Amino acid sequence: MVRLRFRQGDTITEYDGEVGLTLLDAAQAAGMPLEGTCEGQMACSTCHVHISRDWFARLAEAREEEEDLLDLAACVGPTSRLACQILLSEALDGLEVVIPDESQDMRAV
Repeated sequence: MVRLRFRQGDTITEYDGEVGLTLLDAAQAAGMPLEGTCEGQMACSTCHVHISRDWFARLAEAREEEEDLLDLAACVGPTSRLACQILLSEALDGLEVVIPDESQDMRAV
């Protein structure tokens, strides 16, 4: 299992995700408002998150396609990533993720 820490505003949610899942799958299972409209096919930017600076350099580099989609996301910053493109591994145990305030899951409406 991989310990994850999601921050949304002033709320911290901790969750243990399974190795091999995407960060999007784990975030949705933890109740985070990430829609993932394209179901992880990298055709939207509705799973945009900010990775804690301490963890960002530990991730595999984003592919050009991901960078292009991040250009469409609101509130993109220097540590922005698409959660569907991050696979959980033991090396990411303790990963800290910030859910942008603009995130909403239209599936839950």
